[in-house]
Amino acid sequence: MSDFSIIIGQLRGTLKLDGMAEACYDVSKMPIHMRPGIEALLVKMIETEIRHRDDARTQKLLKAAKLPVKAHVEDVICSAERNLTRDKWDALSDCGFVRRAENALVTGATGTGKSYAVSALAHQACSIGMKTLYLNMNHFVPVMKQSYLDGTSEKLLNKLSKLDLLILDDFGMQLMTADIRSILLTLVVDRYEKKSLIVTSQLPVNAYSGDIRSPNPMISVHSVSDLLYRRQS
Repeated sequence: MSDFSIIIGQLRGTLKLDGMAEACYDVSKMPIHMRPGIEALLVKMIETEIRHRDDARTQKLLKAAKLPVKAHVEDVICSAERNLTRDKWDALSDCGFVRRAENALVTGATGTGKSYAVSALAHQACSIGMKTLYLNMNHFVPVMKQSYLDGTSEKLLNKLSKLDLLILDDFGMQLMTADIRSILLTLVVDRYEKKSLIVTSQLPVNAYSGDIRSPNPMISVHSVSDLLYRRQS
């Protein structure tokens, strides 16, 4: 067994340094006269290990994010018809708004690519190490209802509060009881200026009136917009 084989085995097995092992393996396949010196080899091993860990972290965050589609920011189409300019998209794509704990409200008819666009932003956030979660409201409303029934709503809210970016997709089409509205209100208010929230809806902001705290079982997009940007009286 060669010295390289022994070193690679120790890096993978004992030390769990798969990136360094990969770099060492690549060098071992090179002709001897082309192999880098010790300093260059160390640099290559460290760089490969860092990249390997970053990739592993990203994949872990993406799995936890539960995105509906695999999307990338560079693939999102910007056009006047979609009311999305390249400058506006570029400003969102660096995820600076997440670092600043700012919110975004995305509206548009079914099929205009809202879910794809926010999934692309979520993918970008994961790639730079941000904890992210996508929730479709049609699935999340029953989750909130169950958490109220079994007394775990506080636990649910605490779990969601740890996320850097939370996406609530397809908002405004669900019937909600007062208890569910209360949980949702707490979720939105508690994240204000602390963590970022993206809400999407197929309804325009002024589709119908109503306050998130009112008895109306349908929460309006307008009322959530007020909460996101603190415009309520």
